[in-house]
Amino acid sequence: MGIDSKSSLRSERHFDMRTLAALCCCAAFVVAPVAAADGSPEDAAAQFDETIAGGSHETLEHGKQIFRYDTFGDEAWWGGTLGLHRAIEGSSLGGVGPGVSPNAALAAGLKVDVDALPAQVVNAIQHGQVNLNDPATTLALLKLNSVVGLTGFFNRQGTLSSMGIQCALCHSTVDDSLAPGIGHRRDGWANRDLNVGAIVALAPDLAPIAGLLGVDVPTVVQVLNSWGRGHFDAELVLDGKAFRPDGRTSAVLIPPAFGLAGVNLHTWTGWGSVTYWNAFVANLEMHGQGNFFDPRLNDASRFPVAAAAGFGNVSHSPDLITSKLASLHDYQLLLPAPQPPAGSFDAAAAKRGQAVFTGAGKCSGCHVPPLYTEAGWNMHVPAEVCVDDFQAARAPDGRYRTSPLKGLWSHAEGGFYHDGRFPTLAAVVGHYDACFNLGLSSAQQADLIEFLKSL
Repeated sequence: MGIDSKSSLRSERHFDMRTLAALCCCAAFVVAPVAAADGSPEDAAAQFDETIAGGSHETLEHGKQIFRYDTFGDEAWWGGTLGLHRAIEGSSLGGVGPGVSPNAALAAGLKVDVDALPAQVVNAIQHGQVNLNDPATTLALLKLNSVVGLTGFFNRQGTLSSMGIQCALCHSTVDDSLAPGIGHRRDGWANRDLNVGAIVALAPDLAPIAGLLGVDVPTVVQVLNSWGRGHFDAELVLDGKAFRPDGRTSAVLIPPAFGLAGVNLHTWTGWGSVTYWNAFVANLEMHGQGNFFDPRLNDASRFPVAAAAGFGNVSHSPDLITSKLASLHDYQLLLPAPQPPAGSFDAAAAKRGQAVFTGAGKCSGCHVPPLYTEAGWNMHVPAEVCVDDFQAARAPDGRYRTSPLKGLWSHAEGGFYHDGRFPTLAAVVGHYDACFNLGLSSAQQADLIEFLKSL
């Protein structure tokens, strides 16, 4: 038991120093490679910034490809279930009916991306050497992946085996630089020429839609053909309400998908954020193969069709949608609202109109610059804006969104408001003048219109 306490202490001190030295050597081996790889803190920060910048560019490009070309597997519905591709190719090419020629497709509002066409094809179109009345030409354009928002899937015989749609079908158009309906893409623009209902009504087998809605096929055709150009009814497959009480279609105008950065709820009646609506549309409207969850749709009293179909909790494996939502979101948020064409508005009147907008017109109280909508929950009950509640009542919150106004001039076709009830900006201004008892003079209203055209 006679251990020397000093000797023991010296031994422990030696042990501690040896251990510390060993640990320092080990630490040197551990730390040195990190320092060599990462360099100084400044280098690490620069590398971090480069990673963000590179990742942002990669995500943006990925999002653009998704927006323009990704079907999310929806060809299983449009081609496999409804057989829409058979109506496009026509009986002469193995399908049904007369087929859809390029002229018929353009008349229905479909667009052609000139940048996807080889130079010889562009030259032939310019010189009238392409038969635009032949469905075979439509198939040739699909093979070139030039029809905006449509993808054709081809068999070994060179005819269509299926077809799918993309986001760009409704939310892109072209600048008509080559010919009407043929030009460079304008992503994010609402295609107010597109007759979605008439195109879907061509499908040889509409029984699945009829079964979903609990009606017969002729009724489905009637409903689809009632939509008209630039309209779409996303809620039809939720509540089955095809017509308003006044007999007009329940379909609403296709909204633009640009200028959404900083904007919260962005559809006419809210529903959810940009990513929510992308998932909603990709799964429930485009009929892609993904996962979607919204228990609000299980309310059978409000959404009888959706509740019966189980749309409140959709699941597919593999999921072809969810992993793409982030990139798609980034691309959409970077789509700027287009600037008005030179000479399209009176600049002096617009300057006076801006004073009306922020002053006597009280417009900026809701359309707050620079977003021109409220930052936050940009929704209002119908009575606040002096309109009926039919469309608002079809959505969970029962309200209408304060629409952002940038690029307003570019989606004037078809009218204003969710259903196009106001054919002109003069009608919109007149409505609010009466609704809020503003007492604007005719000159003030005219100046305000010029300002709205300038945004």
